[in-house]
Amino acid sequence: MKKFVIEPTKERMVAQAGLAIVGNLLNQTNLVSRLNAYKLPDISRYRACSNGEVAKSYIGLLCQGKSDYDNIETFRDDAFFALALDIQRVPSSPTLRQRLDQAALVEKWKTILHEESLDLIRHTNAEISPVYAKDKPYIPVDLNVSPFDNSKTKKEGVERTYKGCDGYAPMFAYMGQEGYCLHVEMRKGSVHCQKGTPNFIQETIQSARKLTDQPLLFRLDSGNDSRDNLIILLENHASFIIKRNPRKEKAEDWLYIARKYGICCEEREGKKVYLGSIPETIQIKDQERSIRKVFKVTERTISRDGQIFLIPEYEFETYWTDLEVPPHVVISLYHNHGTCEQFHSEIKSELDLERLPSGKYETNGLVLHFGVFAYNLLRLIGQESLKKQDTPLKKKTTRRRIRTVIQNMITLASKLVFRGRQWKLKVAETNKWLPVFTRLYQAFY
Repeated sequence: MKKFVIEPTKERMVAQAGLAIVGNLLNQTNLVSRLNAYKLPDISRYRACSNGEVAKSYIGLLCQGKSDYDNIETFRDDAFFALALDIQRVPSSPTLRQRLDQAALVEKWKTILHEESLDLIRHTNAEISPVYAKDKPYIPVDLNVSPFDNSKTKKEGVERTYKGCDGYAPMFAYMGQEGYCLHVEMRKGSVHCQKGTPNFIQETIQSARKLTDQPLLFRLDSGNDSRDNLIILLENHASFIIKRNPRKEKAEDWLYIARKYGICCEEREGKKVYLGSIPETIQIKDQERSIRKVFKVTERTISRDGQIFLIPEYEFETYWTDLEVPPHVVISLYHNHGTCEQFHSEIKSELDLERLPSGKYETNGLVLHFGVFAYNLLRLIGQESLKKQDTPLKKKTTRRRIRTVIQNMITLASKLVFRGRQWKLKVAETNKWLPVFTRLYQAFY
């Protein structure tokens, strides 16, 4: 084996060249000017770094998959980090922590981050792919709670979640098949998923209308089977598929309904599947609105391996919807709702946000809003990279994972050179990601 000699050098080596793309995207927003215009209490203590510099620095960390405050110390003497993000000074770890603690006491920072994230998606003309129901396009909006495991910590707001771990239970709203995050709400771990959801839905509809004028299709699981949710969606003319909570309903009763109103399909010997729907009405103010209760009932008398059951097995699943499409289409559209679990995992693991960095509940809520901003920013980079087949990844895909964006585009090695009154990034010509990196930098400049 060859032995390497390790030597220091005065040449400026860059391990995160992709931050140049992040900086270009951040400069297309009004994030810095809006945060700097909003003066925090006791701001005189923080004259060294402006609010915008603190925000950009933390977003720069998150875009590398780092959420801990101490990681900022690595970049305090890094000329490229400041150049790429277009800031004068990089805050220290204590300054970053103290500033976020101070900003968390007011809602203004969260509002600014939320609005600027949506504006960035709109200004870059990001494609938001619909789903189709009987040839009619709908923009899917998936709402779901995702527990954040913060076990063995004494952080404020950490409580027992429904998953059986101690942590938080924030609610997210994702839009389109790409999974852009529309809205997020920080919640304590023991809070029921329906608490505050009607207001969350109302805010999500307003956010979605800023990005598209196409019909919306909201998808929620059985934890949000509530009349309040149905009323808000109907009043705002938003279509929906909500899985019903069976509560005390019995499978035998649904089998009777299925045999009476459904269509039977024998998928194999000993397995019958009934599909159908029942019309329902819901009172909204002074008028009645018609919706449907879609059902799927499965009757098994023989197992897959040929074993005959002494007592038949029954399963059922039911959904609320206002879509006038066949039942199997409704069920298929709802099953695609499961994709949002991948979006959760990208935020929690790939942005390193599951174990939130602060001991204060409100600060962790602000950090989560920063995380959503970084998530959407990286999603934009990933989707832009798919517009041409110039990457070394030849597998066809419709969505680039956040991990892939960080590994191959953000943490790209280069050499930083100042020559001819210009800053240059020199990337090895053998690097297969050079063409796409160049294209992305120019696309967002």
